[in-house]
Amino acid sequence: MDRSQKTEAVAELNRTFGEVGVVVVTRNLGMTVAQSTDLRIKMREAGASYKVSKNRLAKIALEGTDYAGLSDLLSGPTALSTSVDPVAAAKVINDFAKTTDKLEIVGGAMGSTMLDVEGVKALASLPSLDELRGKIVGLVQAPAQKLASVTQAPAGQLARVFGAYGAKDAA
Repeated sequence: MDRSQKTEAVAELNRTFGEVGVVVVTRNLGMTVAQSTDLRIKMREAGASYKVSKNRLAKIALEGTDYAGLSDLLSGPTALSTSVDPVAAAKVINDFAKTTDKLEIVGGAMGSTMLDVEGVKALASLPSLDELRGKIVGLVQAPAQKLASVTQAPAGQLARVFGAYGAKDAA
């Protein structure tokens, strides 16, 4: 990797750190290419990314961002998982780490808030942004449905009463 490629890689990582909501640092303990590909596919499906980067370049890219505290975690074979949704990357990494012993969660950060391993796992247990939106829509929609059924009930009862009187008069 020559100097211009390194500069470009640092600029790309720095741009990424400016856009994301969470960064999770993992340690690769000998994952196979198939496992890495599977993890990348799962991350992409969740709207997140998984990138292996040189630690020195990542430390340079972290300077001047909210995630500058992560530079202490970058030692050995590490990778960075990022996502705009604060829960997506943590959830996929946590689920994948449960299936293999070759991926270890080192820590992470949400903006300037540093997370340890337990913090990342707690973040992974939260519902995602889409799930929360669905719950809010359901909560907003439920009273409207109840209101509609309550206002329709008296009209239905009146119609049944008039129908019964009509049937009584016809008989």
